[in-house]
Amino acid sequence: MIKKIALSLVLVSGLAFGQAKKVVSSDVHWWGYKIAKTEASSHDGTVNVKNGTVVLKKNALVGGTFVLDMTSINATDLQGEYQQKLNGHLKNGDFFEVDKYPTATFKITSVKKGANGKSIVTGNLTAKGKTNAVSFPAKISVKNGVVTLESDKFTIDRQKWDIAYKSTMQDVVVKDDIDLVVKLTAK
Repeated sequence: MIKKIALSLVLVSGLAFGQAKKVVSSDVHWWGYKIAKTEASSHDGTVNVKNGTVVLKKNALVGGTFVLDMTSINATDLQGEYQQKLNGHLKNGDFFEVDKYPTATFKITSVKKGANGKSIVTGNLTAKGKTNAVSFPAKISVKNGVVTLESDKFTIDRQKWDIAYKSTMQDVVVKDDIDLVVKLTAK
């Protein structure tokens, strides 16, 4: 009985301080770059959000957690055999090791007002068992119970998560920077 009362108090207190909204659609777009300047000096694609929630307080975004399905990483700039080869390359031990690390998680730790009507979203990104802080500018809207977030393009250093090209050339041909754009809607 005491456990049920404690759980009820935790749930009620959570609702008093914030309201959770489930992520219903999302689009995470990525760009990776080669150092060599050739016609294929970059690739881009998507990663699906497996699930997520955002937390509102007084109709403002204050937190949230998103789980990325790393098994869904997909190069969209290629087709056919070349796309399959790159997708396999990204998923294997050369980069994301999705058999061992099928998901990555982003947990919002703060949202502050920024410039030009945008907010600065800060959180912890956990990928391949490593966690690092990430911040990015985003346009956030809360209307009629629907939260939308659209980030500007921002950059992370993949080496912080040990997302390293495991070849004899040791990352000589691939830049450390990965650019990302996040778009999501929660209800």
